[in-house]
Amino acid sequence: MTDILPCERERGGILSRQHLNDITKEIFRKAIHMCSALVPLFLHFFYLPVIILLFLALCLYCLQEFLRRSGRPVPLFSAITAVAARKRDENKFVLGPVTLVLGILLSAIFYRPLAASVGIYALSFGDGMASLAGKLFGRIKVPFTLGKTAEGSLTCFTAIFVSAFLTCNNVKISLIIAGLGMFIEVLPLKDFDNLLIPLLLGGTASLLLP
Repeated sequence: MTDILPCERERGGILSRQHLNDITKEIFRKAIHMCSALVPLFLHFFYLPVIILLFLALCLYCLQEFLRRSGRPVPLFSAITAVAARKRDENKFVLGPVTLVLGILLSAIFYRPLAASVGIYALSFGDGMASLAGKLFGRIKVPFTLGKTAEGSLTCFTAIFVSAFLTCNNVKISLIIAGLGMFIEVLPLKDFDNLLIPLLLGGTASLLLP
């Protein structure tokens, strides 16, 4: 039987310890996710070293995941992965950090700094805040999206619009990018939205920005 915390409510029902644990994991995971918003700043001052560090981080993470899956966990790295992993990732290679770093890395390499920043901020804030809003406040499920919510999607749109506008100072372009970002985020892509959001939105910004 699921343990129940007294005086806790979720959508008129009872909030379980398992749900609290899921929310705690989501907050921890998305806090790491949103730290990627610092990458454009570092790229501005230290472009090549940051590119190299991102590539090395990707390789190191893949190595530690292979070791963890073979029963040889790496101290600290494997512990962080275990804390942050979703239930669907149990006993699997946790792909989220790979697509996250790869999306940021490819955006930084292929696009101009301003366009890359738009894509990276969309990933950091739009995707990150959408997931948290969906977990905390989501009530209206969007059909055929593996449980995503309208509240999460609207949060995604708002966060991407604000971050894009603050980056490029263009309302029309920001609305287009936010709409496209919301559409990508609501698709049942699992961890691959980490890759598509910065690449597609960065590419869109690259085409639309002067």
